[in-house]
Amino acid sequence: MQNLTMNLKALMNGNIFGNLTDEYLGLINASLELKCLHQAAIETSSEEEDSGCPIFFDSVLCWPRTPPATWAVQPCFAEFKGVKYDTTQNATRYCHLNGVWDNYTNYEECAHHDFPSVSEFEPHVDLPTYIYCIGYILSLTTLLLATVIFFHFKELRCLRNTIHGNLFVTYILSVMVWLTALSLQLTHTSTNAACTLIVILLNYFTLTNFFWMMVEGLYLYTLVVKTFSRTKPHVGLYMAIGWGVPFIFVTLWAIIKAASTPLKPHKMTGLDIECSWMRESLVDWICKLPACAALLANLIFLVRVMWVLITKLRSAENSETKQYRKASKALLVLMPLLGITYLIVLSGPSEGVGSYIFAVVRAILLSSQGFSVSLFYCFLNSEVQNAMRHRFNKWRDKRNIRGNIAHRFQSVDGQLPEKNRGKTPSQKILFLLCILLNNLMP
Repeated sequence: MQNLTMNLKALMNGNIFGNLTDEYLGLINASLELKCLHQAAIETSSEEEDSGCPIFFDSVLCWPRTPPATWAVQPCFAEFKGVKYDTTQNATRYCHLNGVWDNYTNYEECAHHDFPSVSEFEPHVDLPTYIYCIGYILSLTTLLLATVIFFHFKELRCLRNTIHGNLFVTYILSVMVWLTALSLQLTHTSTNAACTLIVILLNYFTLTNFFWMMVEGLYLYTLVVKTFSRTKPHVGLYMAIGWGVPFIFVTLWAIIKAASTPLKPHKMTGLDIECSWMRESLVDWICKLPACAALLANLIFLVRVMWVLITKLRSAENSETKQYRKASKALLVLMPLLGITYLIVLSGPSEGVGSYIFAVVRAILLSSQGFSVSLFYCFLNSEVQNAMRHRFNKWRDKRNIRGNIAHRFQSVDGQLPEKNRGKTPSQKILFLLCILLNNLMP
């Protein structure tokens, strides 16, 4: 398409207008800009140019040839960058007396709707988005509960659970920022500064999530493969890897992104609601490459750990079916913890029914990853279950003791003479001790 645009622009500069292939004509019909350039090329080749401003495309609308000293008027567009606009209003652009267009197109009347209109349900677009929302909200709920359990119960405080808790926190923060960005995008209430801050936070928490998954893989590799190593894992090193290293990469990315992002023009068209920091560029690979490296490291850790596990299972006196069952269970549990699901849905079909199925499966796997991790490593963990069972039994025993004491106080109050009833609890305890001593004495 870029070559076609260059060819059409060349035609406008005076080149001979030849026959376009069917493929080029299809591309022309699919693009408003190419249609505009096509019309300008036809007008140039037919030598029907008159005085006035020529056909011009301002990146939004195609303005027709307009006489000098005249305002060109066109209806506002129905949709632009996914936002619905009021089509009953008009956009204007002035053609100067010398036949040159003004540098500014007036889109002030083309205000977008305050409330998003209810459109028809599009499964290939809407269904994955709904799956992401439902999956992220479910993951957020379970992760919050799991984080409270890990940091509340003292008997669960160890290096392994500390790493799990930090991974849960990165999931929570990244999901909260993602949901905030989605809500601002739907309500169109985001400013440029707020959008920039959200993009930076989303990149940082996403990258910390990948690095804490790598910390999980490194810790597991140290325990299983490097069992007899003299170097013991330290929580400070893991904290530096999980929180510090992503901060360096994101800071470097933000500085270069800010320097490479073009400044906004002084005159705003009223349509520039898209956050420039959301546009993909080569600078984004400063954050993408470390995330890919973390996933690659986890894949290596997983292969080494599974090799040791299978070797130990073969040496044990178990049936082959039982060995495969245990290995499959370990692989299934480790995949979401180490982020291997990202590698599974890294690439897929881009057209047809296969692309739709891939988008749905990808949304299910990625949005439910936080739920899977919290389920396997918190709620189904026997250590966590024993701690919660112990705490529940302790609370139940305290409640039973308090109930027995209250019942004994009532019985003592019934044994007191009528004039001594209603005494304070200390007096009742003293009277109870006197009765016990009296019964024990010969």
